[in-house]
Amino acid sequence: MTERVTATEAAIDLIEKLKDKHGPLMFHQSGGCCDGSSPMCYPDGEFLTGDSDKLLGEIGGSPFYISEAQYEYWKHTQLIIDVVDGRGGMFSLEGPEGKRFLTRSRVFTEEERQELNQ
Repeated sequence: MTERVTATEAAIDLIEKLKDKHGPLMFHQSGGCCDGSSPMCYPDGEFLTGDSDKLLGEIGGSPFYISEAQYEYWKHTQLIIDVVDGRGGMFSLEGPEGKRFLTRSRVFTEEERQELNQ
């Protein structure tokens, strides 16, 4: 089954490390304000989602949300959450680890789009 959001092995490893430290997590894809377009990682429930946020799926067993406006820009792509060295969003949990989550993407195939629209 096609997923709208996935994560690399490196991202899953970091998610597990963060869950060991902080408990259950959640993600929200930033709209580009203060922290660029970084996916932000929070303790589950710390970031309040609203009617304009869409649950895109799960990565590492953690819910991944995106604002409806951002979703409209990215709905034709699969988001692939990766991790790289460096400092990310100042409110995201991975910062002290010297890592940051990064969103990569790829365009869905026509077959995948049809599957997702069913």
